[in-house]
Amino acid sequence: SPDSVNNPSRFEIVISGQKRRQAIIEKLQSTSDVAFADLAEEFGVSVMTVRRDVDYLERDGLVRKVLGGAMNLATREFEPAFATRVAVAAAEKVFLADALVNMLLPSQTVILDCGSTVLAVAKSIRGRNLGLTIITSSLLAALELVDEPDTDVILAGGHLRAGEVSLVGPEAELILSWYKADVFIMGVAGVDALRGVTDYHPGEAAVKRAAMAAAHRTIVVADHSKLSTTHLASIAPLNKISAIVTDGDPAEPTMVAAAAAGVDVVCVPMYGTQYSA
Repeated sequence: SPDSVNNPSRFEIVISGQKRRQAIIEKLQSTSDVAFADLAEEFGVSVMTVRRDVDYLERDGLVRKVLGGAMNLATREFEPAFATRVAVAAAEKVFLADALVNMLLPSQTVILDCGSTVLAVAKSIRGRNLGLTIITSSLLAALELVDEPDTDVILAGGHLRAGEVSLVGPEAELILSWYKADVFIMGVAGVDALRGVTDYHPGEAAVKRAAMAAAHRTIVVADHSKLSTTHLASIAPLNKISAIVTDGDPAEPTMVAAAAAGVDVVCVPMYGTQYSA
């Protein structure tokens, strides 16, 4: 109608579920809460469709559903998109990954975490003929190593997280408990002197804790941007991990605290010689 032409904001524009859910996340980054009815009107969909979107996001730990709408998670920042994290500090991650893989021994059983830095570790394992047994909750890491000679890849089950392409939930935690690994290579969102290692997503944190319990040693790999930062979900205190591989300064307060807690701190400058604190 003429009125609709003059008022395009009233068009009912139906966008894809993925884009709609991303729009909900972005809206909650700038406001504490939003009503189902307002979202339904904005997206030109039913309230029931919006409820399903919020259920999906809540299951992935990105929003919290409340009466009549959704709210952000205690004003915590949201996890950046996986593609964004792959691009950030890409060169540093290659150096960290190579240094970490140099610490592995042939024929070990290794649990690989999800995340962009651990994906770099999986890429670094390729071509080294280590003959590892790899257990992982990351589909991307599994695909990276599935055709690596003499490498056995075991994939955890569970709920598949969109974007991260990782498996979370009770099934993933249970499957990890079936194995005894030599080492767990863990990626984290934050490492802090007081709060230990943390992550954005409670489900991911639970899988990481299960992997720690299944492994003899836990090595955290984290670039300098993760140091002295804290996020929503607690994983473990510093004294529960065996080593940290980082490009950060060994004099950085969190690294000093880690060394004092008995953690092997391996600092890998992007250009230069590796050294330990």
